[in-house]
Amino acid sequence: MRECWRTLNTSVSPAPRAARHERGVANRWYLPKVAAGGLFLFLLTQTAVGQSTSRIGLDQAIDLALTHNHSIIATRTLIYQNQAQEITANLRPNPTLGVDAQFIPLFDPDNFTSDNLNQTQQFDIGISYLFERGKKRQRRLQAARDQTAVTKAQVADAERTLIFNVGQQFVSVLLAESTLRFAEQDLKSFQQTVDIAQAQLNDGAISEGDYLKIKLQLLQFQIDVSSTRLARVQALVSLRELLGYDAVPADYDVVGDLVYQPLNAKVEDLQARALRQRPDYQAAELGITAAQSQIALAKANAKVDVNGTFDLTHVSGEYAASIFANWALPIFNRNQGEIARTQYALTQGLEMRLSASDTVLSDVSNAYEAVRSNEEVVQLYTSEYLKNAKDSRDISEYAYRRGAASLLDFLDAERTYRATELAYRQALGSYMAAMEQLKQAVGVRDLP
Repeated sequence: MRECWRTLNTSVSPAPRAARHERGVANRWYLPKVAAGGLFLFLLTQTAVGQSTSRIGLDQAIDLALTHNHSIIATRTLIYQNQAQEITANLRPNPTLGVDAQFIPLFDPDNFTSDNLNQTQQFDIGISYLFERGKKRQRRLQAARDQTAVTKAQVADAERTLIFNVGQQFVSVLLAESTLRFAEQDLKSFQQTVDIAQAQLNDGAISEGDYLKIKLQLLQFQIDVSSTRLARVQALVSLRELLGYDAVPADYDVVGDLVYQPLNAKVEDLQARALRQRPDYQAAELGITAAQSQIALAKANAKVDVNGTFDLTHVSGEYAASIFANWALPIFNRNQGEIARTQYALTQGLEMRLSASDTVLSDVSNAYEAVRSNEEVVQLYTSEYLKNAKDSRDISEYAYRRGAASLLDFLDAERTYRATELAYRQALGSYMAAMEQLKQAVGVRDLP
């Protein structure tokens, strides 16, 4: 700030002192105040932007992924491609313009006279148009719209999968950060134990062998910190890949903790909600409508179209008009094969809907049971085992420092405490991951 203020003063100071005095006191202080105020607002804005983009929560991470993930953006283009096909399906046939000249005396150039052109040669100009019957254009448009609806549901299902992947990876980051904090805290605590052991060695209270055993244990704590720090960095990189590298800065972080939130819902209610909201099941239902539209289009294509032509003819010095109409005789080809195929496609759609329903119910049931199973494990740790492990470590440390317990007992209690704490964090991470799996199975972002 001092450098900025010095720069501002330098930018104003070159004017002669007398000239500055003539401008007045108010004008003399106006420019530095405006510049300082602008600088303050700029720094405040940059700080706010940095805070909003460098530390993100789960909901913000999901929104960033839905906005910036290149894979989902590419998938959404399928909707626009289908909408373009709707335009094509709704187009009418183009009219055809025909022009001809007959009886041209190419091998007798002497006959290229005005009389010959007027009396002998024949000139025709006409326009023809294909009249579609059976409401083919309307059926094509409806079939294209129904396919667009299916595609939209499929894209929504791809977004559901992306949300699940972001949630799972976000939990992995939270687990890595929680494990890193615990490892650093455990290292700091055990470093104090090593320092106390050093003092005891200097006072002759313990042997050098016991001191070396304690100090060697410090290596494992240091390795834990290093490995958990690497796991955190890798988890953040994997999450950034889902969010899009251009969505967050390289030094971003997440906001949140590993927490246990009980599930207050019955599996039957969740299954019913999934059947209403899962986009893959909706796509299967819309597929039936699309198949019915294809049947209607196949039947419409079986209708015979009429090609009408209007010609204007000049011959023998006279003008004449002609009207023609022609159409195919539906003796052999009545589009039987396509009608049969689309009917089987409808049967396929009905079976696919039943299969999608079974998949939805199974996914919700499996995810629900996984949540309940992990919930039991978390409750086991929180009910007594975490406290027991900590109390055992504290008692062993207290007894060892007063000579009432062996070094091996103290180190064993320390290892048990560390393993229990790490296992508890793994259980919390598994529970939260199972909750994300259940959200995906139901097709929602929040559960009751």
